[in-house]
Formats: sequence, C-alpha cells, structure tokens
Amino acid sequence: MTNGSLILASASPQRARLLEQLGLAFTAIPADIDETPRPGETPEALAERLARTKAEALSAAYPGARILGSDTVVAFGDEAFGKPRDLADAKRMLSALGGTTHRVITGVALFAEGVTETAAVVSEVSLDVLSEAAIEAYWATGEPQGAAGAYAIQGHAGQFVSYLSGSFSAVMGLPVYETAVLLRASGLDPLLTAGRAAI
Repeated sequence: MTNGSLILASASPQRARLLEQLGLAFTAIPADIDETPRPGETPEALAERLARTKAEALSAAYPGARILGSDTVVAFGDEAFGKPRDLADAKRMLSALGGTTHRVITGVALFAEGVTETAAVVSEVSLDVLSEAAIEAYWATGEPQGAAGAYAIQGHAGQFVSYLSGSFSAVMGLPVYETAVLLRASGLDPLLTAGRAAI
C-alpha cells in the first residue's frame, strides 16, 4: 500500500458504497475495537470517539495512508443503541423507538500525517410503532443484526421511517458531505481527483 492511499476502517458494505460516491480508490479494512460506551459518555461523544478509535487503530500498520473511521449510534434519550445482540435486544430497541423521534449520531474521523480530525452529524428520525410480529419478520430479513438501533434506513426499514431531518447518508453510516470536507482539508479533493480519473 502506497503513501497517500485511502483506507476505510470498516467492513460495512453500506459505508463502502457511500464512499464510492466520491469516486476515490480505497481499500476497506475493518478495525477491531471495543465499542463499549464509557460511564457517563453521551451518544454524541461515543460516536465520535469510536470513529476516531477506528481510524487510529490502523495507523501504525499503514503509515502514510489516509484512514477513515466512522461509527453510528442511535440515541433514545441519553441511552446509546448500538447493534442488537439478539432478537430480544432488537425488540427492546424497536419497541422503544417506535412512535418516537430519536437522534441518529454518526461520527467520522480522518487520520492523516499523524493528525486525526473528526466531525459528528446529528439527524432526527421517526419510526412507526411496530407490532411484535412485524419486528420478528423484520429480524428474519437479516437486516437489523448489523445496524445501530436495529434498523437500516436504506433497506426494508425505509417502509416504517416516517420522518427524517438531517443527513440520509449519515443515518446509513457515513456522512458523505462531512467526509469530503475532511478529505479536502487533508489535501485530497474528491471532486478534482475523481474528475482527473475520468478524463
């Protein structure tokens, strides 16, 4: 891997697809980190810390590379909902979120040349109230298992998301606008780079 290469510190296919929108060549390499919230940590602080930790976790192994980390947390009040452990946990989350407007916080971090810059995007999402049978059917699709808050807005869950204010790409897992801003600040302009590649 050469100096100046771009790494996405994630195994998420959704994040990879979103990063592809910027037209940049990159390599996806998951970062194995502890995602346990710290005592008293707000969902906003958690999302930003996990994004930073993912980016920095790969920095020693890939010196000279730009490394992007991102993490999404669904906030029900002050409680952070990550990925559900099992069906019972998904029922708990979706039952709590149904009929409410909650926050979805996505942190994004870029490590480049020994410095990590971060941003956090807060969106608001409303979900319909789901019956236990509907939650079980949704769980059977396999979609909730890897999604913060037990739902993925870009998939089957789109049919019970009644309201979104903020960034659709951030709710999916990678805020495209903020990612482009961080990359440009590091000296890599996605539009100019993608444009040159297309010529």
